[in-house]
Amino acid sequence: MKDYIVRATAADSQVRAFAITSGELVEEARKRHNTSPVATAALGRLLTGGAMMGSMMKNETDVLTVKVRGNGPLEGITVTADSHANVKGYVENPDVMLPPKNGKLDVGGAVGIGIMQVIKDMGLKEPYVGDTMLVTSEIAEDLTYYFASSEQVPSSVGLGVLMEKDNTVKCAGGFIIQMMPFAKEDTVAKIEENLKMVTSVTELLDKGYTPEQILKELLGNVGLEITDTIPTQFYCNCSKERVEKAVASIGRKDIQEMIDEGKDIEVKCHFCNSAYHYTIEDLKQIIKRSR
Repeated sequence: MKDYIVRATAADSQVRAFAITSGELVEEARKRHNTSPVATAALGRLLTGGAMMGSMMKNETDVLTVKVRGNGPLEGITVTADSHANVKGYVENPDVMLPPKNGKLDVGGAVGIGIMQVIKDMGLKEPYVGDTMLVTSEIAEDLTYYFASSEQVPSSVGLGVLMEKDNTVKCAGGFIIQMMPFAKEDTVAKIEENLKMVTSVTELLDKGYTPEQILKELLGNVGLEITDTIPTQFYCNCSKERVEKAVASIGRKDIQEMIDEGKDIEVKCHFCNSAYHYTIEDLKQIIKRSR
C-alpha cells in the first residue's frame, strides 16, 4: 500500500484532521541514511509530522522546514516538506544506539533537551519562523506544544514508527487533530474522551488501520467527513546542477586548490545522501562560470 494522507473535517467543521500512513517513506529514509533503530524512529516521526504539516500549506511553492536541535547523541533532525506532501530529511548522527526505555525505542533520550524550530517559506519577504522548547523530545508532544504556543491552535498530534526485528520499518504513521476557534466545549470534550481511548498510534498501525480508520477511531462520533486524499513520499529535488551551486559557494580559491591537487571530488546531498561526482574539468568549468 502506497503512503498517503487523508484530510478531513468533523463536527460541522469545528475540527480539522489529518492522518497518514508513512511506512514506505520512512523505510526509504532509513535505507538512504543507514539509520540505527532509534534514529529511524526519531527521523520517521518528524518526517511523518512534516508531511502532514506540508499538506496544510496553501501555495504550490510553499516550503516547510522543521528543525529539532537537542543535547542528546542524535544532535539534530531536519525535515523539509512541500505542499504536495513530498518530504525529505536527515539526522545529524545516524548511528546512535541507546538501550530501550520502558520496552520502547528511547527517542526522547536520543534527542535530549533543546528546541524545535518551524520555518514556513510562503514566498513573502521573510519566512515565518516559530521557535518552541522541546517538552518531551518525543516529537509528537513537541509538535502539539508548537501548534498551541506558536500558532495558537489547540491540537493533538500522534506519531509512531514500528520496527521489524531486522531493523527495517514495519509501519509508520500518525494524525493531527485541530480545534477551530469556534469549536464548542462539548465537541472538545467528546474528542478529548476519544483521544484518551487511543493509547498508541503504533498499535493501530500494527493492526493494519488505514488513515481513514484512524480518524474514525478518533472522531467517529462527531460527524467525520473526509475531504480529500493525497499521496506522500520521500522525495528530494537535488541534482548535479543544484549541488554545483553549493560547490561554487565555497569560493574560487578553495576550488582552485582542489584543481591543483588533481583529484576528482564527491559531494553528498544532506537530505537524501545522493552522491555527485565532479571531475577536474567540472571544477574548472565551475570557476569559469563564477567569473
